[in-house]
Amino acid sequence: MAFSEVREYQYGDDIRNIDWNVTARFNHPFVKIFEEERELTVMLLIDVSGSNSFGTQGQLKQDVVTEIAAVLSFSAINNNDKVGVIFFSDEVEMFIPPKKGRGHILRIIRELLEFQPKGKGTNISEALRYLNTVIKKRSIAFLLSDMMDEGYEDSMKIANRKHDLVAMRIYDPREMELPSMGFVEFVDQETGETQWVNTWSKKVRTKYKAEALRQHARARDAMRRAGVDNISISTQEPYVKPLMGLFKKRGN
Repeated sequence: MAFSEVREYQYGDDIRNIDWNVTARFNHPFVKIFEEERELTVMLLIDVSGSNSFGTQGQLKQDVVTEIAAVLSFSAINNNDKVGVIFFSDEVEMFIPPKKGRGHILRIIRELLEFQPKGKGTNISEALRYLNTVIKKRSIAFLLSDMMDEGYEDSMKIANRKHDLVAMRIYDPREMELPSMGFVEFVDQETGETQWVNTWSKKVRTKYKAEALRQHARARDAMRRAGVDNISISTQEPYVKPLMGLFKKRGN
């Protein structure tokens, strides 16, 4: 609740809201009027690490992240809310302080489309610590990442106590299951390491899927234990339905 104005006391007003300074000045009781502060600060934490430049379904993960971030930004500005952005890899790459206005949103969209990170790795904890440092007022913070990181559960818990944190995990189906397509050279976009893999081998494909499921479970469990609302969105499917499902759940 934010202070709005003072007015003369009326029968039934809460005496705890009497403004004694104004009352003494006019020798007549006045009360403070408060109104609900509806303006929100929306923060977008955008993962720009190397692993997000992967995609096999017509869109890269970073393309999906960009579209979702744009949708959230325009939704916030239509609601007269402030929007800010933190781009992060294994370090905080850029901070755009929260502001209102169409011009500000267009700047955010431009950066989403054109930004070139210095780092390749992923450090979610560092991004969340930076959020807590620079944004003092409670905000709703959307974390858009493929969650290819570890050890961020405690940072999520701390950030979620100070802010309303929502995690959106973006993934590609080929990260979950490997097709049989012969010998293929794989490149780790975050480390630059390369490796030839025999995808004809059922043993290799089974091991790949098992590790992918373990990584997915680790991310899911970390978000659940941190008490963070979260969804997973595939590059293979439209993101509108999962987003609407998330907000419908949060509205209940």
